[in-house]
Amino acid sequence: MSFGKMNTKITIVEKNISTDEDGFKSEEDIVIATVRAYREGRHGSEKWANMATYSTATDLFRFRIIPGVTVTKNMKILCDNRTFEIISVEDVKGRGMYLEVLGQEVTAGG
Repeated sequence: MSFGKMNTKITIVEKNISTDEDGFKSEEDIVIATVRAYREGRHGSEKWANMATYSTATDLFRFRIIPGVTVTKNMKILCDNRTFEIISVEDVKGRGMYLEVLGQEVTAGG
């Protein structure tokens, strides 16, 4: 993957739930990392047709592995003022260089 194709800025966040002294819970997003990524929207290509098991995925993100950070399904991706839930995380070709993340866009109102 050439660096020129990774032209989309994404932010990886994790939800943190904290409880105050009165017992009320509050949620906040903690920024894990902000990186450049390659983003591909879902379309009718053969590649997306072969990923039928992930039919809810709307976007694919590829970015370099971040040293010391493990990306999990519990995290979210913020990109272009939209939020994506992470459906799957895969090491591309098992080389430890790039991650491929499938995400589903979160829409307001369910």
